[in-house]
Amino acid sequence: MAARPGRDVAATAAPAGVGHGLHHSHKDVVSRLNRAAGQIKTIVAMIEGQRSCLDIAQQLHAVEMAVGAAKKVLIKDHIDHCLDVATEDSRSARRAAVEAFKQITKYL
Repeated sequence: MAARPGRDVAATAAPAGVGHGLHHSHKDVVSRLNRAAGQIKTIVAMIEGQRSCLDIAQQLHAVEMAVGAAKKVLIKDHIDHCLDVATEDSRSARRAAVEAFKQITKYL
């Protein structure tokens, strides 16, 4: 599959025309997850430093929300990509795109 501007930057092995390579949202998702990883390290330090459970719970909630937001960005981008592929002429590419769409919806 040829790379499209703003879509598949580095296509990898993909079943029947569905690119699983780098999408335009991946940089944002990685950034969000790196921030969440930093927050988790801070939370561990808070626990080890015997900070209040309220403070720790607030930080855990913030991490949970950050990871959820990263997941939403990733899934939305994947769905957009699947819809792009589904409009291609190849019947097998459309079938694979619809199957990929169905598979990712279980994570919504």
